[in-house]
Amino acid sequence: MYKALVSAKGQIVIPSALRKKFGVKKRTQVCLYERDGEIIIKPITDKYIQSMAGMARTKGRLLKAL
Repeated sequence: MYKALVSAKGQIVIPSALRKKFGVKKRTQVCLYERDGEIIIKPITDKYIQSMAGMARTKGRLLKAL
């Protein structure tokens, strides 16, 4: 388990071990959503985008646009 403090602006620092594990680098976008009373942070990396390929059935057009 990792801990982080929330700043006055609502910011947190993701521990370096987790950033390395999930490929989070400077300017990596993340999705935030709630599930069962928890806040989930999901990085939007190239690997994540490629894993979603075909989901929208756009034959690659959406992936090229991203």
